[in-house]
Amino acid sequence: MQMSAIVLYEWLRGPRKADELKDQELLFPRDAAVSFGAAEAARAARLYTLVARPRGREVDLAIAACAIVHHASLWTLNPDDFADIPDLILAD
Repeated sequence: MQMSAIVLYEWLRGPRKADELKDQELLFPRDAAVSFGAAEAARAARLYTLVARPRGREVDLAIAACAIVHHASLWTLNPDDFADIPDLILAD
């Protein structure tokens, strides 16, 4: 499974304990992260103009843009945060 570098950032900033970080690395190895490049940035910027109240949601929009560009479903514990993002497919 691949994830974007921005998702990796979100993922890694949560846990603080060494054993939690080790478990995360086993689940989602950081060297498998895809880059947040020009295509992802352009999609995130376009999403910013399309959603209501985009301020403060920049990271969520970047995550969504990565999923959209890479034709991936997004799994999240906060589906309401992503419900209004066009073209995004949320995993069940």
